[in-house]
Amino acid sequence: MTPPRTFTIRTFGCQMNEHDSERVAGLLVADGLVPAAEDAEADVVVFNTCTIRENADLKLYSALGHLKALKARRPDVQIVVGGCLAQKDRGAIVERAGWVDVVVGTHNWAATPALLARARTLGPQVAVRDFPDPEANRELAPALHAVREVPWAAWMTIQTGCDNSCAYCIVPAVRGREISRPLDDLLIEARDLVSRGVTEITVLGQNVNSYGRDITGRRPLFARLLRELGDVEGLERIRFTSPHPKDLRPETIAAMAQTPAVCPQLHLPLQSGSNRVLSAMRRGYRVERYLERLSAARAAIDDLAVTTDLIVGFPGESDAEFDETLAVVAEAQFDAAYTFIFSPREGTRAAELAGAVAPEVIHERFTRLTEVLDRSALRHHSAREGRHEEVLVEGVSKRRDTAWSGRTRQGKLVHFARPGEEVVPGSLVTVAITHGAPYYLVGDVVAVLRGPRHRQRIALRVS
Repeated sequence: MTPPRTFTIRTFGCQMNEHDSERVAGLLVADGLVPAAEDAEADVVVFNTCTIRENADLKLYSALGHLKALKARRPDVQIVVGGCLAQKDRGAIVERAGWVDVVVGTHNWAATPALLARARTLGPQVAVRDFPDPEANRELAPALHAVREVPWAAWMTIQTGCDNSCAYCIVPAVRGREISRPLDDLLIEARDLVSRGVTEITVLGQNVNSYGRDITGRRPLFARLLRELGDVEGLERIRFTSPHPKDLRPETIAAMAQTPAVCPQLHLPLQSGSNRVLSAMRRGYRVERYLERLSAARAAIDDLAVTTDLIVGFPGESDAEFDETLAVVAEAQFDAAYTFIFSPREGTRAAELAGAVAPEVIHERFTRLTEVLDRSALRHHSAREGRHEEVLVEGVSKRRDTAWSGRTRQGKLVHFARPGEEVVPGSLVTVAITHGAPYYLVGDVVAVLRGPRHRQRIALRVS
């Protein structure tokens, strides 16, 4: 009997890319392939690429270079390059890496098994649509058969594309305009996921709080979606990322506050604390409006944790403008932040802007920003010492292999000693917090609320 073909997937980039990889893995498994532990053992190697992260193209071509020798030894190995960089640089990939078998864009992932089959007989295949195919997207959208690393948590894509025009962002060019999935489809998917043991769903979109505006032609449906997901029996935790500050509406804040399953966690990207820089970034809001929305959310939602994104060194950013960012960050008192050094992306407005900030200046600013962020994070975490937190167990801690870790409803990482064999990944426990550090909490399990609810393991690790 011929053994099944095997595959690996390497993912670069954001949660949307990771979820795409889960769904592509599901398509490959449905086509009869099984996951392999290493690229060297695989019959199919898939790269899901990113255009946002720094040096994304260098990382891809370096990885492809290592596989060239494998391809020479094993000509039957198939290499797939897909995702955002493939969407943008389809011709360059074919030219620079002629040993790649399939190049597939962000709108063509559903065709991956068919493209692999054609490539075996017809040679290299390139499938990159400039606009999404509604029928193909509908086939790929459900995450029911995705291959996940954990069986109790799932991502659910509610929209693709983005209608914003941020000067530094390439996403609209590689993922297209916003297209929302039907609300009924999302509720069916959520119920099915829960029936398989999923207790936590993270809703994904480039701008989740504009979800449904293309359906109604008027107001978004995001608040309604949160409330209806909250009515799905057995769904204990709902998270979402990422909202845009200009579209954070009162009804969304109310839905978060009034829907128990929606976690008190809000990722609200600021990017800069300077109104002039925000205008140059084409963000669509001023600092004052951002702080008003943040204040409204904190007033309405009990024990809300707020995280953000910040860019250091945007072209033309002066010392005074960076000081404005430090002042806003100090006022906002974020729980955590993802900080990025500006790097130009070909095809964006920001790539053409003059006024590049010197690397040594960026380094000094980055250090000062980190100090301000760490102070507020430590203040938030120290205030949680002595509290009892509900923690969803993830498994052995990456920080120390003698400890375990999990996350609170606010998304905070907690390290703790495993109290017994009854606590396994997917368990829900109560942890008494004994110490707060800037990036994590430490505590002791004082109660096991329940064991994992998944009846069968639906996860297969993908490298």
